[in-house]
Amino acid sequence: MTGLFITIEGPDGAGKSSLVKKLIPAIESMSERSLVVTREPGGSEIAEEIRNILLNPGHTAMDPRTEALLLAASRRQHVVEKILPALSRDEIVLCDRFVDSSVAYQGQARGIGMEKVIAINEFAIEGLKPDLTLYLDVEAEVGLARIRDKQSNRTQDRLELEAVTFHEEVRNAYHMMIQKEPKRFITIDASKNQDSVFEAAASTLSSAIEQFERKNS
Repeated sequence: MTGLFITIEGPDGAGKSSLVKKLIPAIESMSERSLVVTREPGGSEIAEEIRNILLNPGHTAMDPRTEALLLAASRRQHVVEKILPALSRDEIVLCDRFVDSSVAYQGQARGIGMEKVIAINEFAIEGLKPDLTLYLDVEAEVGLARIRDKQSNRTQDRLELEAVTFHEEVRNAYHMMIQKEPKRFITIDASKNQDSVFEAAASTLSSAIEQFERKNS
């Protein structure tokens, strides 16, 4: 497996999805390898069905451990159906969220325990880990304000409807993970405008892809 696995992480309202869209042509200009763009929860047909259950605003009675297990199940299907095949073809995979999100949201914010959620997901991913993770950092209140500003265009999902204290715990968890793995995570200040965030992300990816290409040439 010689493909490159890149993930985008961050609290709700950090601008991950918008950044991913802007990065697609940039990455395609950096490498001749095929680019696979995907997301979690979801990313494959079965995984998307599980996503619909997870994010349904009406499912307020869902137990935190049920949530964590459903996410791991969705991730397993996504990994075997989409991510691993792409990496085995030496392609670049850009994924909006991966295991780190589960560790932050269910492990820390839901109170299950970060190590327990890591263990659940290890069963699902069998050692697969991103080569590089771009973390978009933004204060919880700023991210939630952005989401409220977009309410006219879409309905908030079940996790976005959580209290600000929940989202503060999500951010705290990401900071703890970054301290443990500073080489994998690159932190980008997502409180800045979209152009600044894109420029920082594109610069980081340009260096990472260049190193990857040299290593595998």
